[in-house]
Amino acid sequence: MNEAALELAVAGASARISTLGAELRSWRVGGEELMWSGDPAVWDGVAPILFPVVGWTRDGIRVNGRRYDLGVHGFARAQRFRVEIREPDRARLSLVDNAQTRSLYPFAFRLTLDYRLSADRLETSIEVANSGDGLLPFACGWHPGFAWSREAGSCLRFATDEAPDVPRIAAGGLISRQTRRLAIENRRLELTEAILGEEALCFLDARSRALTFEAGRKALAMEWRGFPHFAVWTRPNAQFLCLEAWSGHGDPEGFDGELFEKPGMSTLPPGGCERRQVRIRALNV
Repeated sequence: MNEAALELAVAGASARISTLGAELRSWRVGGEELMWSGDPAVWDGVAPILFPVVGWTRDGIRVNGRRYDLGVHGFARAQRFRVEIREPDRARLSLVDNAQTRSLYPFAFRLTLDYRLSADRLETSIEVANSGDGLLPFACGWHPGFAWSREAGSCLRFATDEAPDVPRIAAGGLISRQTRRLAIENRRLELTEAILGEEALCFLDARSRALTFEAGRKALAMEWRGFPHFAVWTRPNAQFLCLEAWSGHGDPEGFDGELFEKPGMSTLPPGGCERRQVRIRALNV
């Protein structure tokens, strides 16, 4: 069972999921599109799945002394997934290692995406399983870009008091030792061009596991499980805002170690499996 895209629909809501990258390409509630359009002239992604690394690597990865040319956010978004389950309100897609993935990342794995849709909610689950005979190092994440008209006063409201210092991004997208301070007041961060125009905001080891994105009359409530980090990213004057849940993060500046030594990586024993979830609710739509 496989198609170029899967259409889900329930109780006035709909979603479209591409088999390429198992990527959510549309989510509509009450007839209103909540996702970015995926304009190739600005950013052609909509909600890519990140695996088996998150963020930038410093000149690829190294495993047992050998270098592999694995780039930013890994390869999942460029792989065709198999459709395992398709129901009106649910889809499951999977990817297993193949010759192309092993040329970039020499491990056996199974990556499964589950999407569940309801009238005002969308849940995404990422499951990673180790089908090899050794330890599996990995990171995963979800990178959804939401439609945003950059309304004045748009903000994020964190569920918990969040540390105001985030790392600066060094050359090559690496995590710098230097930090920048954000003006978070009463758990609220106003989304201004000055804050977002410089670089991505990477909240590493974040305190919050939920936030609300408010833009004009609309709002989205987002919560996650199994992701210790999150990031906020856009491009100058672009009509989207990415709220990203990460299990790992990019290489620190100057990192030159093996993949197993890379900060933020998880490991699974042979036969092991982990599942992580993100839930989003549309408010005032």
